[in-house]
Amino acid sequence: MNIKAVQEIIAARASSDGDGVKLLRVFGGAGDPARFDPFLMMDEFGSYDASDYIGGFPPHPHRGFETITYMLEGHMEHQDHMGNVGDLRNGDVQWMTAGAGIIHSEMPKQMEGRMRGFQVWLNLPSHSKMQPPAYRDIASATIPVVELSGVRATLIAGHADLDGQALDGLVSRPDTAPVYLDLEFSKSQAVHTLKVAEGHTVMVYVYEGTVALGEDATQVKRGQVARLDRDGNTVTITPKDADTRLIVLTGKPLQEPIVQYGPFVMNTRQEIEQALADYQRGELAQSF
Repeated sequence: MNIKAVQEIIAARASSDGDGVKLLRVFGGAGDPARFDPFLMMDEFGSYDASDYIGGFPPHPHRGFETITYMLEGHMEHQDHMGNVGDLRNGDVQWMTAGAGIIHSEMPKQMEGRMRGFQVWLNLPSHSKMQPPAYRDIASATIPVVELSGVRATLIAGHADLDGQALDGLVSRPDTAPVYLDLEFSKSQAVHTLKVAEGHTVMVYVYEGTVALGEDATQVKRGQVARLDRDGNTVTITPKDADTRLIVLTGKPLQEPIVQYGPFVMNTRQEIEQALADYQRGELAQSF
């Protein structure tokens, strides 16, 4: 068993997006994006105060990557230029492939109460960046959930082996091989073992409680994300508090140039300039 070590701990930082939606930028948007390859960004959004989220995310464009929205609590509606309308409620997931171009909105369908969830940006390989856009709603009732000793595992994407139990999610991507796992612990101090692919990027975001990772028991607290060494094939997780919750993301690095300008992620500056020109001419959503 070759246990992965923590390479970096990043504190999520307060930010806003859309029409004034308050959120935490977990990682991405600054520094060297290759550290997170194939992931580009992760946000946590959530508040009991409707004024923090009621503005939502009015129509905006994307090109060159995928977005995965995981709604822990609340009610949000997705609409896009292809006529898709998606209803996201507690535990639901929306997996959107922007590809060559999509214009969409994500707006709250509640006027009060708590809203909480995550959005992850996952890069596309160069040969897929200009593929037709696609959209998929995944209802919470269809997402695999496994109860093990002291931990409840929800697997949104990929294949995982947790404490010797094999888990398979509903979404697979051969180029980036993403694993998206939500772990909720009911007991503290027990060591849990997650098998991962050698050479893949591993990110662990703690959104409730505290955990210790690796042989040196590096502590990661609420609101922090750990980036692990790409060497090794095992992640050891020890919750320090009962009711600890975390997101594990793993993926195969694309090892391609990453050029980002706002909602566009391509491989070259020229491709970004083309995306901007297409959008300004009203052609971005018809360019596939």
